[in-house]
Amino acid sequence: MTTRAELPPDASEQLLEAFKALANPVRLQVLQWLREPLRHFPVDQETAERVGVCVSHIQAKTGLAQSTVSAYMASLHRAGLVRATRVGKWTHYQRDERHIARLVDLLGRSL
Repeated sequence: MTTRAELPPDASEQLLEAFKALANPVRLQVLQWLREPLRHFPVDQETAERVGVCVSHIQAKTGLAQSTVSAYMASLHRAGLVRATRVGKWTHYQRDERHIARLVDLLGRSL
């Protein structure tokens, strides 16, 4: 009989927060687009790698109101799925690959 490694006390909360963020199809789509920002947004490679994609580009691609997109991105940020960087009055987003990998590992160890 094998025993599972003990999970961090907040592992369930981290997974639930990620699942809640990903339960919305638009948020899931945005996270998928951010996986390949040069393919999906009008950004140059240096900007994409340094700070990510401007929220205005995400808004234009989704066709949603700025307030809705900001709320969606805040949800992804709270879940640790994206990092936010302020550049002047604009916020840029990029995937947090390290945190996503940790969540995938937690999921594999918890189920």
